[in-house]
Amino acid sequence: MAQLASLRVVVRGRVTGVFFRSSVERRAEGLGLTGYVRNASGGTVEVVAEGPKEALKELVDYLRVGPRAARVDDVETESGEYSGRYADFSVRY
Repeated sequence: MAQLASLRVVVRGRVTGVFFRSSVERRAEGLGLTGYVRNASGGTVEVVAEGPKEALKELVDYLRVGPRAARVDDVETESGEYSGRYADFSVRY
């Protein structure tokens, strides 16, 4: 069985107004992750995701690039324990 974990990521750069959140939602769902993505303060995007460690790593790899119109300058990650609190992955407004 895969090891489960959680991850909080803050993404900085040109990440708002470029379909970043919707692309992250699609990628996370495709990886079988749960959690959310939302715009945060200062023009950043926050991602909270839970699931298999390997899938979380793939999501972070994607966040380092983002969709075509984005420019990612920095990705800050914080690992944690799996909580099971999320039923799916969604965009929060």
